[in-house]
Amino acid sequence: MTNRVALNGGLALLVAALFAASLMAGKFWVPPAAWFSHDPRWWIIAELRLPRAILGLAIGAALGLSGAVLQGFLRNPLADPAVVGVSSSAALGAVGAIVLLGSSSPLVLFACAMAAACGSMLLLAGLAWRAESAVAFILAGTVLASLGAALTSFLISIAPNPYATAEILDWIMGALTDRSYAEVQLALPFIAIGCALLLFTGRALDALTLGEAAARSMGLRLERTQLLVVLGTGLAVGASVAVTGIVGFVGLIVPHLLRPLTGARPSALLLPSALGGAALLLAADSLVRLSPGASELRLGVAMALLGTPFFFVLLLKLRRSTWN
Repeated sequence: MTNRVALNGGLALLVAALFAASLMAGKFWVPPAAWFSHDPRWWIIAELRLPRAILGLAIGAALGLSGAVLQGFLRNPLADPAVVGVSSSAALGAVGAIVLLGSSSPLVLFACAMAAACGSMLLLAGLAWRAESAVAFILAGTVLASLGAALTSFLISIAPNPYATAEILDWIMGALTDRSYAEVQLALPFIAIGCALLLFTGRALDALTLGEAAARSMGLRLERTQLLVVLGTGLAVGASVAVTGIVGFVGLIVPHLLRPLTGARPSALLLPSALGGAALLLAADSLVRLSPGASELRLGVAMALLGTPFFFVLLLKLRRSTWN
């Protein structure tokens, strides 16, 4: 218990430090001496960097937590929020708004992305409802993810002009650039509700480590747990994708880095994964602003460059353990 409190406290302090660094870092550095003053640089923080940092913290926490929950629920160390198809469905909704409605308004993009995410949640729940195994959940999520990616590619191919195509590709790459308090107000309630639902799955995930049959004999209702996972992931990840585009690998990397520090109980990993995800995304967003050139590297691209080698190394470790 003491170790868990120390770990969570240390991660919370790290998140606070990275949040402050996120307010300072950029093409123009704003030192703490200029904060809460009449210095013109303070407005850079108040109007541009603060909403961006809030979204980075909330979205990182949502992705880290959802990754830990999915890995525990599916008993698959390679599970990631993208596996349930919510990310691709939300992206499909936003791309549909750009191509079919001709709109790039943040409110319209968010509404269409969340509508598509909620639709995929309902479809996923219908496909996997009362399934005797989590395998059906994985298969249903894979089908939705593949369908969402295919339809998104189709919409890109029929985009009416190159400007729409460029806007779509720019959005899909994922970024927190130029996000405002409007996006914070839109996304934060959904992310908060989704994370709360995911945190309620802790005891069920611990029971599932004994196997589905043993968990059912202990009174676990797999259907209820599955519903919490679907709703929580759909709301948290859907809202995240709706305001930033696709930012991957956070839910894969963070639980693996923290699992050796939390032990084998999935419930002990949930809060550290949320804090670790927030820390990782805040750090990554600060670093992309420092990339050379007039524009900054897209956050989704940076996470892919970081996450792909991590995934490859993890896959090699799993293969070696299987052979041994």
